[in-house]
Amino acid sequence: MCGICGIIQPENRKPIPENYLSSMCRTIIHRGPDDEGFHLERDVALGVRRLSIIDLETGHQPLSNEDGSIWTAYNGEIYNFPQLRKELIQLGHTFKTKTDTETIVHGYEQWGTDFIKKTNGMFSISIWDRNNRNLFLIRDRLGIKPLYYSLCRDGTLVFGSELKAVLAHPKVERRLNMQALDLFLTLEYIPAPFSIFENIFKLPAGSLLAYKNGTIKISKYWDLQQNEPEKMKESIRSPESLQDELFFLLKESVKSRLISDVPLGAFLSGGIDSSAIVGLMHTLGVSPINTFSIGFEYDTYNELEHAQRIAEKFSTEHKEFILKPDILQLTEKLILHLDEPFGDFSIFPTYLVSKTARDSVKVILSGDGGDELLAGYEHYQAQKLSRNPLMWPLHKLMPSLIKKFPPSPKKKGLWNKMQRYCRGVEMDKRLRHLRWMMFLSTLEKKSLYSENFRENLKGITSLHEREPFQSIFERMNDYDETNGELFLDLNTYMVDDILVKVDRMSMA
Repeated sequence: MCGICGIIQPENRKPIPENYLSSMCRTIIHRGPDDEGFHLERDVALGVRRLSIIDLETGHQPLSNEDGSIWTAYNGEIYNFPQLRKELIQLGHTFKTKTDTETIVHGYEQWGTDFIKKTNGMFSISIWDRNNRNLFLIRDRLGIKPLYYSLCRDGTLVFGSELKAVLAHPKVERRLNMQALDLFLTLEYIPAPFSIFENIFKLPAGSLLAYKNGTIKISKYWDLQQNEPEKMKESIRSPESLQDELFFLLKESVKSRLISDVPLGAFLSGGIDSSAIVGLMHTLGVSPINTFSIGFEYDTYNELEHAQRIAEKFSTEHKEFILKPDILQLTEKLILHLDEPFGDFSIFPTYLVSKTARDSVKVILSGDGGDELLAGYEHYQAQKLSRNPLMWPLHKLMPSLIKKFPPSPKKKGLWNKMQRYCRGVEMDKRLRHLRWMMFLSTLEKKSLYSENFRENLKGITSLHEREPFQSIFERMNDYDETNGELFLDLNTYMVDDILVKVDRMSMA
């Protein structure tokens, strides 16, 4: 994995100073400690900090095609690159390295930007097409790899894997985005395309940005599509058949992620998701399997016993780290790596388990995404419960019932669950399961915000009435209740909370 950054300006300007690019690269050195590379032309500059995973010796970036007319700076992995490489060689392309990076320049050379539809991977990609004077930025389908950009007043485009790389360019303005701050106080994360700064944006997952001479155009190259009703009828299958296909797909997914020239391992919490990943690694013959877990001094949060049982079952090389109160000393360091407000406390264990793993491996597999695939979160259960007519009479009684129970120190104790449920039930039903995920409600924000802040927001509106949520809520109508909830999380919570946490803390 790597960090990328770059600059492109309209034609016939003064040459881009090299120190602009080097300053940007320095801010993301933690993402790629193994190598640094620049490519500079008069109006274009591409930079890479590389963490070497495949073809350690000849995988230097930025990388070009044979005549230097197409360049790429790229972060991530393309898992099906051996198949793409073989196809491109058959079509007459010549490769000089064994990296997945080279399939990008030759794939673009052969198919244009449609090459991205042939890829299976996680990535943020920049491509400079010198002959056509086009620069493209592409982010993977689910937004696993981050990519920020800013179009400056003079038409210069600045981009990078992290906010700090974009901010290192002197032309990028630094104005607080009030809408983004409001979204953070609502959700404890800032959803794409927003960032905490007005003129800096996240490229949404599954999107392609095209730049030419001072203007940009953003388009979706991939989106989750709902089957037509007739196709749905044709695809109705037995639970056993679906189970077999899910197992096959998970196995193939894990198998493709084992392509590496460096040691790899897995995070192991003891839950279903990470345990399944470790079990599949064992089935695929990985030996030894390096597993890493985080534990807590308090039993309420501690799941080490479950992780230990899985590690023992699959004979893994298991390492553990116990989270202690002095963890708060890390706060300043982790804020530095987040760049913008982020309220998910699990950044602490994620950082520490990543740090523990780093001493043994360079690549880690995790179970993130399983809850969004199989509806594992409690807020799905709460949403389903709230739709049950038998519960409606109880909604008015529950607040008084809660007072009869003593408060519970357990995070998932009955008292805490009932309290969260009651709070969500009181909110607008049109918010769907977001009711159980919100930090501040609309009513709470009205009492908290100053008049000046409310004026800057042009009024406080509910999430379902504003972008990016409004479009997502409209699309949810294409699905049944449960799949609609999954679609919502796939496009918001997973990409802008879970994946942000894992990326920043594993790269810190």
